Amino acid sequence: TERWPDMDADVTLAAKRIVHSAKLPISDLDVHAVLDAGKLTLDPLNFGMAGGTMRSTIALDGSKTPMQGRVKIGARKLQLKQLFADAKTMEKSLGEMNGDAAITGTGNSVATLLGTSNGEVKLLINDGVISQSLMEIAGLNVGNYVVSKLFGDDEVNINCAASDIAIKNGLATPNMFVFDTENAIINVTGETNFKTEAMDLDITPK
Repeated sequence: TERWPDMDADVTLAAKRIVHSAKLPISDLDVHAVLDAGKLTLDPLNFGMAGGTMRSTIALDGSKTPMQGRVKIGARKLQLKQLFADAKTMEKSLGEMNGDAAITGTGNSVATLLGTSNGEVKLLINDGVISQSLMEIAGLNVGNYVVSKLFGDDEVNINCAASDIAIKNGLATPNMFVFDTENAIINVTGETNFKTEAMDLDITPK
């Protein structure tokens, strides 16, 4: 960021066709980037993803030490079978994901930005599937452990999942985090500390 004040820029890019692997289902990129007096703004940063859309604005103030960041993201109609293209369990899934996030923070890395972050994250999933193998594909080791404890090796249908998570000073606390599966309703309470990268969660199936 110490080099950002050396140059100003105003760049607009529209890309209708993007060549990529199946693991990165991105299309229709639309971005307007402005670098002015050490401040970088991406407004908008929009693209198609997994059959849906991601719309976002990002502002990074490199003139401040540490850098100040602000991110706002909206995800609409992301198709689960395209998000997890490697998972055979998702091939017949008609489910989709929608969500919104608005986060501010300070720091010159993603870790420090999250460790000082404030904001909220809201997510809604319908008609999905959860299993050990899916968690492995997603690279979610903790999720893999939890799912194996709850369901063993079984694939379990998710009717819906909803979360409303508040973030304050790098501490994420769910106001609501619930999975409605074919076997149980699962509530998640507790907190995740981005600063220490520690989780203290209670996961209760009924």
